[in-house]
Amino acid sequence: MKKGFTLIELLVVIAIIGILSAVVLAQLNGARAKSGDTAVKEALSGLRTQAQLYYEDNSQAYGTAVAVCDTASTMFTDTAVKAIIDNAVSNGGTGGAKCVSTGTAYGVAVPLKSAGLGHWCVDSTGKAIATTNPAPVSTAGACQ
Repeated sequence: MKKGFTLIELLVVIAIIGILSAVVLAQLNGARAKSGDTAVKEALSGLRTQAQLYYEDNSQAYGTAVAVCDTASTMFTDTAVKAIIDNAVSNGGTGGAKCVSTGTAYGVAVPLKSAGLGHWCVDSTGKAIATTNPAPVSTAGACQ
């Protein structure tokens, strides 16, 4: 009598290994998305400090009123502020940052990686929220 595994036994083992690896990969992708979301939140928390420094150095203003992140004469083109926003965008989901400045207020929103969470938004009032609003920053510079 020959000893060994039958073809059926081998196929069953391969199927079980495939199912287990699929479960592990799904969990890993969820963890990656959460770590990206955390990186976005951390980067944007540093934005408040840089925005306050810009405000104090530029006649108590965040620059001209704009709704675009790369407009000249705003805090969004300041080297330190731009680096923070770029870092958040590189760690976030698809799409770029949404920036609004009224001169006396600002708001910045960056897409999150986790499905259904939308954007992480910070503004000059100190608000930091996750929002699924398609326009996460109002024209008044506040997160909504």
